[in-house]
Amino acid sequence: MDFSEKIRFLRKKNKWSQEELGRKVGVSNRAVSKWEKGDARPATDTLLTIATVFGVTLDFFLKKDEEPEKKRAVEPGMESLTELYRTGVGPSSSHTMGPAKAAELFRAAFPDATRYKAVLMGSLAKTGKGHRTDWCIQKEMAPRPCEIVFDVRTRELYHPNTLQLFAYQGARRVGFWEVYSVGGGSIAVKGHPVYTPPRIYPHNSFAEIARFCRERRLRLWQYVETFEGQEIWDFLEKVWAQMLATMEEGLEAQGVLPGSLGVQRKAKILFNQRHIDENAETRENRLVCAYAFALSEQNAAGGTVVTAPTCGSCGILPAVLRYVRDKRDFSDRDVLRALATAGLMGNLIKTRASISGAECGCQAEVGSACAMAAAGLGELYDMSLDQIEYAAEVALEHHLGLTCDPIRGLVQIPCIERNAVAAMRAINAVNLANFLTDSRKISFDVVVQTMYETGRDLSRRYRETGEGGLAKLYS
Repeated sequence: MDFSEKIRFLRKKNKWSQEELGRKVGVSNRAVSKWEKGDARPATDTLLTIATVFGVTLDFFLKKDEEPEKKRAVEPGMESLTELYRTGVGPSSSHTMGPAKAAELFRAAFPDATRYKAVLMGSLAKTGKGHRTDWCIQKEMAPRPCEIVFDVRTRELYHPNTLQLFAYQGARRVGFWEVYSVGGGSIAVKGHPVYTPPRIYPHNSFAEIARFCRERRLRLWQYVETFEGQEIWDFLEKVWAQMLATMEEGLEAQGVLPGSLGVQRKAKILFNQRHIDENAETRENRLVCAYAFALSEQNAAGGTVVTAPTCGSCGILPAVLRYVRDKRDFSDRDVLRALATAGLMGNLIKTRASISGAECGCQAEVGSACAMAAAGLGELYDMSLDQIEYAAEVALEHHLGLTCDPIRGLVQIPCIERNAVAAMRAINAVNLANFLTDSRKISFDVVVQTMYETGRDLSRRYRETGEGGLAKLYS
């Protein structure tokens, strides 16, 4: 718990109002409110008074607790890549695709209900309006009415993206689900293991996968084929086709993105506006960024995208693969193998840590996507197993601590530019890995665990709540 959570916990435990606590400490109830929201911290002498009032030591407030979920056990194996690459409507896999899927399944489970209710909690409540969470749930429940409740007060949640669904026949409740939107469009329903996809891979660490591949002299895409079967290539072909289709739509679209920010689309401008004396490096920057902008802008506009691994980071992997494919004349088969390798790295992050911005910040979304893009590019270049691992590790390591603070809950600022920057960083990571792999010290597995622990240490203000960073300071 951070300071705001500790003081709120103790106040409620003592059944005091904010005004009562303020009187005991000698401050206004407004000051207490700011402390509990995380908008301010008391001076040291005031903190000592607070500790005395509650009967705790000063260390209780100064020492940061270790969160037990950091040491959670990882289940054996991994799910199929078909659970990672998902096609759906933006702007957010966790705030739009996940809740929409939950609503669809819930309605199918209780088709005779006359009305529904959805209670959005945690990040879904705080940024759901900007993400159109309410709209997508009501769309799936139609033509039955569905009441949407934004519960911004409940804080003790199993997962930061929690929604509760209710089904009624008249005044009688006939159904209830508690659903967790865990990222990438995936959901978990409390008490309903039937919706847990099978784990078709026997391994869930890069070290295990690398050992398996070395013993059998397999490349990573061959490892994927071994456990997914030949049908994975038909699936990835459709994934790549959708990525390109979304990109082309974004490169042609113009105007202002929906929402209150008035963000102008820039992909078409980047794609067409060549510099008068453009060199190769400038052209690479412009085109890679144009491709990333195109996909991210389509996502922000509610277009159809493929999670890679999420909607908010959907522009990074396809931008890198499209640019290098065209530059080096790689075949579509080569690109599909790169998608398989990239997906494997994303799957490891999803399994061992998180790809949810609400759980671990933007490092879990854009950082993961950058690692996937670096690994995919390494596959295209026929790099060694060690080089691919190092490229993905570098890409993720240098996004550690990246916060998720979309302004007004819209996946526009800073998300769109962030996709372009990460795409370029993926290319840089591969170039670095090409030279320095033999001297590396950090494994991919270690940096994935580090990302998870870093994300859990981030204040909730920086985990897609709209309470900190740009989301707080921009007006």
